[in-house]
Amino acid sequence: MDTDSTASLPQHSDKERAGIQSVEVGFALLDVLAQAPGPLMLRDLAAAAHMSAAKAHRYLVSFQRLGLVVQDSTSTRYELGPATLRLGLATLSRLDAVKMARERLPDLIEATGHTMALAVWGNRGPTLVHWQETPLAMPVSLRLGDVMPLLSSATGRCFAAFNSHGGAADKTGPMIEQELAVARKLGRSDLPSTHTEVQAMLKETRQQGLGRVVNVLLPGISGFCAPVFDADGHLALGVVSLGSSATLDTAWDGPIAQRLRRFAQQLSADLGWRAC
Repeated sequence: MDTDSTASLPQHSDKERAGIQSVEVGFALLDVLAQAPGPLMLRDLAAAAHMSAAKAHRYLVSFQRLGLVVQDSTSTRYELGPATLRLGLATLSRLDAVKMARERLPDLIEATGHTMALAVWGNRGPTLVHWQETPLAMPVSLRLGDVMPLLSSATGRCFAAFNSHGGAADKTGPMIEQELAVARKLGRSDLPSTHTEVQAMLKETRQQGLGRVVNVLLPGISGFCAPVFDADGHLALGVVSLGSSATLDTAWDGPIAQRLRRFAQQLSADLGWRAC
């Protein structure tokens, strides 16, 4: 009796594994459609999913019944169906960008060894909403709730360069004007002093995909800020890395900058953003 019972377990386990594998194989078709710029012919869809057309067709028949896929009766091309839209909208409505970023920051801090922060656009500008220091972090005078200037902080430069939607875009211009006036009055040579210089700084920020300052906002402190976008392409938050200028590699192609870009790009993708 025990022998028969034991013998049946591997069979049950094999069926369970086959079922899971079947879902994963079928999902490849949905993933291809999600990444494609438009509807696909069966042969192209199957090839992109690395399976035969006959095998792909069997999955697509079931997906059509579930509303996950639709087929145009004229062109015979396949496209994602209404069920995938409902699933996507439900997922997006439950996403919390700051919460997701906070949960992932510890790994990034361990990889870089530097203090990390998160910022969102508040009533008065880019505002720090999360702060996490490393044990050996150099003390800085920044704290939660601080509003970052647009021209002299990595966070501000990031938001000024990438925040082009809604009320934030309307407020950016006047804020930059005020900061330019103060910079001229103080004779700051380390900050843009003309609109041409501001545009050049913003252009560089967009090209590099990061805001950066070196000994500008605080003496001896340098930092980066990477933009995270939501499904609509709006700037959801900025991920900040800062530390002593003596130990933080400020090169655009350095390990800190590269890790920060990858972190922000992955988080953006998980929030539903698709790069053009």
